[in-house]
Amino acid sequence: MSSAARAIAAHGLKRRALSLGAVKAFDHALQFLLPVVLVRALDTATFGEYRLLWLAVGTVMAVATLNMCGSLYFFLPRSDAPKKRLYIHHTLVFLAVSGLICGLAVSPWNPLLPAPMRPLGEYGALVPAFVALWVVTILLDYLPTIDERIAWQGYATVSVTALRGVLVAAGAVASGELRLILWLLLASVVLKLAILLFYIARHHGLGRPWFDRGVFAGQVGQSVPFGISNALFSLRAQADQWVAASLFALSSFAAFSIAGVVGQVVHIFRHSVMEAFMPAMSRMEAAGDVGGMMEMNRRANALVGLALFPILAAAFAFADEAVTIVYTASYLEAAPVMRLYVVGMAVMVIEVGSVILLLQQGPFAVKVYAAALVVSVAASVAAASVFGLTGAAAGSVLAIFLDRAATLRRVSRLTGIAFAQLQDWRGLAWSLGTASLAGALAWAVAPQGNALLRVVIGTAVLAAAYSAMNYRKFLR
Repeated sequence: MSSAARAIAAHGLKRRALSLGAVKAFDHALQFLLPVVLVRALDTATFGEYRLLWLAVGTVMAVATLNMCGSLYFFLPRSDAPKKRLYIHHTLVFLAVSGLICGLAVSPWNPLLPAPMRPLGEYGALVPAFVALWVVTILLDYLPTIDERIAWQGYATVSVTALRGVLVAAGAVASGELRLILWLLLASVVLKLAILLFYIARHHGLGRPWFDRGVFAGQVGQSVPFGISNALFSLRAQADQWVAASLFALSSFAAFSIAGVVGQVVHIFRHSVMEAFMPAMSRMEAAGDVGGMMEMNRRANALVGLALFPILAAAFAFADEAVTIVYTASYLEAAPVMRLYVVGMAVMVIEVGSVILLLQQGPFAVKVYAAALVVSVAASVAAASVFGLTGAAAGSVLAIFLDRAATLRRVSRLTGIAFAQLQDWRGLAWSLGTASLAGALAWAVAPQGNALLRVVIGTAVLAAAYSAMNYRKFLR
């Protein structure tokens, strides 16, 4: 592909990435705003149970899919229609079985259920039923994007997310009880399952072929190494929350979990851009165009950095005010934790997981993420004993730096591209530097006193300063 053709393709992919980003922003905005309602509608014990429910769901999802959904980025763009249908059916079967197993794992009938989860046992089958269906329906978050039907993905995500948010908020306000919230969550995930089946039937069909043992073995063989590595990565991100839940009071754990909202912002940008660029990168790798694939990755990461760094700068500068406004001063313990997370999230702008997937480096990823998980847990426990709640976040931040360094060196060796050329380091440094300067300026000039006024004026100053220093990039 010529340079001009690559530029045109990248421009179209940029539009797709921005569209996906808008959809995911809406999704995560509701996830961000919903706790604002819940902390005012539920008592602290019930809100703590709600947060533990989602921590458990996140932990289950780290291991449940084994990247079967993500592997479709590799298989579908290079397959004909019957083969695509087969891969999708395999994924559905795998998720259904995994969902049943995970539902049993979080049920009150599991004698090995972790102690913090035991209060959820009083809700009987509601929690395991919700978890089982949540595992199956995760395919809807991937499939339309892999098919490059971005509008379909947007409509499905927005409708399901909006309904779930409205139902949960209404249930919390009406009853103040988790039982009703669980029933409403179950209703929303049943609707999501119906939408998923409708999409598959319409665009791929539900007929044969249903299952091929050899093809399934190949799909699992491609998926599982990356699934294990992704599981280790996700568990590393959640390990510090389990450390906080184990070592500190429930109110402190609630504050700690709130601080993790900055990670949702990073997820929006990284995954929206990656999902938009991934099908094209997969086709390039299949055609032997490794240089084109890496150029796409460089463009994607530069785009994420340009958009994400000023947001992280604002979160760092105004963490205290943001927590006070959104969650009340009762959760101010979250502010220093949030600042530490921002440091780690800045490094996560450099996304290379998609490249590792396409280069089929699953075993290497497993080794790196396993080592990082061990380091993360040990560092979090040690730092928490010395620095308190904030120290519990130190392990995941340290692990981010370690795995990015190891992974970039591996990609450089495999592609034959010098480390200095792997990413647009100059562009990333400029975006980070200007965002930091704009954040420092905003923090200095924003008036003291009223938290809301300080945040409004501060973010306006930050946005203006950052835009002035990067206006040429925004015009591209």
